[in-house]
Amino acid sequence: MRNPKDLECWLTDMDGVLVHEDDALPGAAELIEAWKASGKRFLVLTNNSLFTPRDLSARLERSGLLVPEANIWTSALATADFLANQHGDKTAFAVGEVGLTTALHEAGFVMTDVDPAFVVIGEVRSYSFDAITKAIRLINEGARFIVTNPDATGPSKDGPIPATGAVAAMITAATNRQPYVVGKPNPVMFRYALNRIGAHSDSTGMIGDRMDTDIVAGMEAGLHTVLVLTGSTTAEEVETFPYRPSRVLSGVKDLIDLL
Repeated sequence: MRNPKDLECWLTDMDGVLVHEDDALPGAAELIEAWKASGKRFLVLTNNSLFTPRDLSARLERSGLLVPEANIWTSALATADFLANQHGDKTAFAVGEVGLTTALHEAGFVMTDVDPAFVVIGEVRSYSFDAITKAIRLINEGARFIVTNPDATGPSKDGPIPATGAVAAMITAATNRQPYVVGKPNPVMFRYALNRIGAHSDSTGMIGDRMDTDIVAGMEAGLHTVLVLTGSTTAEEVETFPYRPSRVLSGVKDLIDLL
């Protein structure tokens, strides 16, 4: 098992690890400042494709966490990087919000509904029947079907809301086409994150609160994995999975002493 003191870089999930809704979790601010002080390279990851890194940096600052936008990695950014490395025209029809469209534009893509190379589905705040119909028809005509993340629901103060995976399932049902999903638990999201900060898997740790996304993707990417129990997974639930994280901690506050 790798020693956290020896790791040069860190990836960490955001919700359930650093923050819960709008509140910073114990130790989160201290951990980020410790990384900065020691010169550790790090990225805060989220499967949410709604927002730009600038938006998320501002949200974290309101919670008391000072994370520069350059240190935030979203499924939208990972999707844009993935598509930029694919063969074919840099054209896409996107169903998503500013986090996705900005990432695609910055990767050199042109947004179009005329014979695009890709149809890209991300998180949306409101559903357009016309846009989903257009996506279905373009996929049937040969556009490649890409989804930013597989999450079927997302959290809200009133309870679960439909998310990217739910929209993708509807399009799959209408087209009989399965999408390529870039976000967690696909380890490709981590590999592009590692590339972004010039990190190597042997010297990088991943902190997450979900066994079925954060930990399995980190494990498959060859990272030192740390599960914290401040989010979705309980200690008892860990025992139900056929794989284990490198470490289980009560929260990120316990990681500071190991660095």
